[in-house]
Amino acid sequence: MSKQIEQQLRKSLEFERLVSALSTDFINVDISAVDSKINGALSALGKFTGADRSFLFRFNREKTEFRISHLWESQGIKKDEVVRGKIVKEFFPWLAESLVAGKDIVIEEIDDLPDQKAYAEFEYCQSTGIQSFVILPIQVADEPLCAIGLDAISTKKQWPPELLNRLRVIGEVFTNAIARSHSERALQEALIEIKLLKERLEAEKTYLQEEIKLEHNFENIIGQSEELKYVLYQVEQVAPTDTSVLILGETGTGKELVARAIHKLSARKNRVLVKVNCAALPADLIESELFGHEKGAFTGALNTQIGRFELAKGSTIFLDEIGELPLNLQAKLLRVYESGEFERLGNPKTRYSDARIIAATNRDLEAEVGQGNFRKDLWYRLKVFTITLPPLRQRSADIPLLLQWFMERLSRKMGKPPLELSQNMLKALQNYHWPGNVRELKNMIESALITGQLNKIKLEPLQVADETSEGFKSLEEMERDYILKVLKAKKWKVQGKNSAAEILRMNPNTLRARINKLGITKPTS
Repeated sequence: MSKQIEQQLRKSLEFERLVSALSTDFINVDISAVDSKINGALSALGKFTGADRSFLFRFNREKTEFRISHLWESQGIKKDEVVRGKIVKEFFPWLAESLVAGKDIVIEEIDDLPDQKAYAEFEYCQSTGIQSFVILPIQVADEPLCAIGLDAISTKKQWPPELLNRLRVIGEVFTNAIARSHSERALQEALIEIKLLKERLEAEKTYLQEEIKLEHNFENIIGQSEELKYVLYQVEQVAPTDTSVLILGETGTGKELVARAIHKLSARKNRVLVKVNCAALPADLIESELFGHEKGAFTGALNTQIGRFELAKGSTIFLDEIGELPLNLQAKLLRVYESGEFERLGNPKTRYSDARIIAATNRDLEAEVGQGNFRKDLWYRLKVFTITLPPLRQRSADIPLLLQWFMERLSRKMGKPPLELSQNMLKALQNYHWPGNVRELKNMIESALITGQLNKIKLEPLQVADETSEGFKSLEEMERDYILKVLKAKKWKVQGKNSAAEILRMNPNTLRARINKLGITKPTS
């Protein structure tokens, strides 16, 4: 009898040593090694207790369901693929209900299972040969986080209280390590998020500093003409939405100003409007500017740089002169339009931006599509909502207001008194066709303030406006004559090398359509 007691004491002491060793092993364990440590400990636990399986359940955040996260099975035991990684609740409702309630489950014979509630568990034990099992829920802050368990398959086993107590201690060691790894991962993710936000704020600060250095033509939209009122009506319609906008208009008509107005009237107004001039950057730098790059992605990339789309997350990005974008980048831009996804140069990780896109151009994109210079699918995506800005010559009623507005601000800035404007000069300015639009008007006033001679400004193009229209051809007639001249010179060869399409730099199909529309026919002889 004393020998049996001595064996039990020795066994108990060995178990104490195992628990102590496992506890020591998990002190300050690196979070990346927690899973492998738990797997090794479950193997040692199963072998020591003579169990055929040892396992750990992990509860979800809501503490409503759990999965087997770690599983050890002894040699010769059939591998269990039914519950490996699955949501256990789907298979064992009674088991799930008991563990979520924090109840210990100690079964020394499967006949001890409650008949009506645990029928699924009973059938599973019969199919796998489990004769005894124990599962203990481990709680943290009075809520279950994990559950540790043992299965006996080759023979029935008893689960004495001292074994259950030590098993619970091991479960608590595992659970504390998992809880700590969760906290450390959450902290690391928070630090990464803080770092990204810091980089983003620094990028915004740099961008805003660059913007402050820029001299905008004007800060407000000036005018009361019906043409301008219709533009403002369109701005009010589209601004509250997240719809992408395409702004069309000649150089100097105020496309950026309208983009800023849309942004200021939107829900994104508290974030900075990010601007990219697609025509101002070399083709090999536009992609880096739009999507960013990693350090060493190309020669000269000394630091990681956040792209404008990443900077504009939650805000608005204004792509000025989008018609200048190279074809190879148009496909990448289309992807951002459709899914918000992109990659930094030198990094395959897919990033996402919900930036609202406002694009602008002074080009005829439809014609560019016909000539193969612009993607048709991007063109269709761009023109969801289009705002066309009228040139200044079409809203001459706004010229007096613009003159007054620029005169007041520029004279104050230059420290000079405003200049008087005669009625004749005002009429001449209203009749002028303004090829540079509002920008030209502003530059003209600034020049006049410097010289002090507003009424002596020469407007040479006004001579055209004073002549009669007799003797002039329409644009369509001039186009017809020129195409006909080219066709004759190329002996009516429309397509191919040294053809009319090549000289005109037009898509052959587009040229054929223009020939038919203009009524051009090849002579019979």
